[in-house]
Amino acid sequence: MKASTRVLRLLSLLQARHEWSGDELAERLEVDVRTVRRDVDRLRELGYAVEASSGPGGGYRLGAGTRTPPLLLDDDEAVAVAVALGAAAGTVANLQAVALRVLAKLDQLLPSRLRRRLGALPEVTLSLLDRRTAADLGALTAIAAACRDEVELRFDYGDRDGKSTTRQVQPLRLVHTGRVWYLVAWDLGRESLRTFRVDRVAAKLIRGARFTPRELPEDIASYVSRSIAVAPYQHQARVRLYGSPEQIAERVPPWTGLLESSDASSAVYVIGAESAETLAALIVHAGLEFTLLEPAELAPTLQAIAARLQRGVCS
Repeated sequence: MKASTRVLRLLSLLQARHEWSGDELAERLEVDVRTVRRDVDRLRELGYAVEASSGPGGGYRLGAGTRTPPLLLDDDEAVAVAVALGAAAGTVANLQAVALRVLAKLDQLLPSRLRRRLGALPEVTLSLLDRRTAADLGALTAIAAACRDEVELRFDYGDRDGKSTTRQVQPLRLVHTGRVWYLVAWDLGRESLRTFRVDRVAAKLIRGARFTPRELPEDIASYVSRSIAVAPYQHQARVRLYGSPEQIAERVPPWTGLLESSDASSAVYVIGAESAETLAALIVHAGLEFTLLEPAELAPTLQAIAARLQRGVCS
């Protein structure tokens, strides 16, 4: 590997993980440790703040530099990239994970003056989205970095009733429903997999020890849909919706329920709500023909609601 190519590869490795030992980098680059030290010095000459620590647990990691590293971006361009990625992460399908990885890299490289400029933006920006569900950009990037680096997090978390508790978790994935960001993590205090709304996570997050990620029990999207749209509610139902997969996917947002057992002409829709009336509203909102599968006890309630609507239209 040529020296210039090797230095770029070294930079990529340092950006991909929080810290590397000299032996690990030497193995990845297929060189000796002395060559790694020389390549680290070349990165420092280019303006990258590569920090080194000695001892058994020592290694190399990227720190915040005194100036923007030479990524062919000036200060305004770096800020523009961060702002655009922050907006795109919540609005463009299939871009969330990539955008957050880039934001996590930018966050650890930007000098303090640019971080202050980014921090000032939310103070003077208005949004027509519900601010109560807006996640803090700093919290998002910190959580994304913790997921990437496989380190534990401690934070204060407010539930739906406003009660705050301190949580120690092993962060696994970030999921966006189109309205709300969720963190899927193993809660060490409760010894179970949990879902946390990021807008309810306090901005101050404390990083902890490294951990080995646990194997997730099912498809992560299905798990989040079940945990936020079905599991917390007293009233639950399963209905079969009739339509093509495209029609059903268009009519059923992921935060309203869980789609399962799909075929070419129908899908089973699992929903939860605080009341039978809200269950009926979710079914009507889908705008498709349906058959109630369970519970059978819900049928008289739905019939009564339908009759009440019919009387209101005919009166």
